Amino acid sequence: MPGVIFADRLQAAVDRTGTPCIVGLDPHPELLPPEFAAARDQNRSRAERARALADFSLEVIDLVAGQIPAVKPQSAFFEACGADGVQAWERVVGAARAAGLLVIGDVKRGDIAASAEAYAAAYLEGAARCDAITVSPFLGRDSLAPFLAACRREGAGIYCLVRTSNPGSADFQRHGEPELSFVIADALARWSAETPELMGECGLSSIGAVVGATHGAELARFRARMPATPLLLPGYGAQGAGAASIVGAFLPRTKQQRAPRGALVTSSRAVLFAYREERHAGRTWQDASRAALEEMIGAVGAALAEL
Repeated sequence: MPGVIFADRLQAAVDRTGTPCIVGLDPHPELLPPEFAAARDQNRSRAERARALADFSLEVIDLVAGQIPAVKPQSAFFEACGADGVQAWERVVGAARAAGLLVIGDVKRGDIAASAEAYAAAYLEGAARCDAITVSPFLGRDSLAPFLAACRREGAGIYCLVRTSNPGSADFQRHGEPELSFVIADALARWSAETPELMGECGLSSIGAVVGATHGAELARFRARMPATPLLLPGYGAQGAGAASIVGAFLPRTKQQRAPRGALVTSSRAVLFAYREERHAGRTWQDASRAALEEMIGAVGAALAEL
């Protein structure tokens, strides 16, 4: 396994920047600033639309580099532009890594056998590889085996969907006794314990879990069930979660670490498209995004100050 494993690289990046906040690169074409209007213009070629998505994302990368540990690009917006979108995706991933950011590819893949191997190769290996990706564990442990094998080879990580941030997550994830999300959480904790080669010196595994920040009251229960699992907390900002709701997901600081451990808080629309808010009227979109990110970092830092 080459280099330092994902769990330790992630903790080092959080310690270096002093914050667990990250930004999701979700370039919704209809929300992009006017200078990237080509992304939503169906009269433009697919290549032009894909280029606009990448150009915007690269400006965001320049804006956040050095301030946060990672970005989380969402593959769907790029895939909508076909082969041109794939090239744009690779451009964004490469630029983020070159800027010193970890890249968590929000791809939510889940399949078996050769198909899973191909997905793992596509996103965790090669020149445009991500440091970690989101995956669906619904098909069972064998569906994750190819991803875990790639993690061993590449020093990468995965985040398994456990309790997602969308309102409809309760339809299935809360079904049963214990509810399905807890069954998956317990399985992840067990798989982490059974895979010591993916356990970092920081005390956390490279096998992570996606648990929505929108479920604040439940986060401490998930943390208790997965004590060595890094959590990815989507839903901050536009989906309604605030700083106070995410505290239960974190582990206490150690003497060697200046930032709280165990979770990342991710915001997309609230940072990327802050320029659309009335309170940022008159600012450039870049200045509005900077202000929104600074506000998020400050609020999360204050909420976690006592850990």
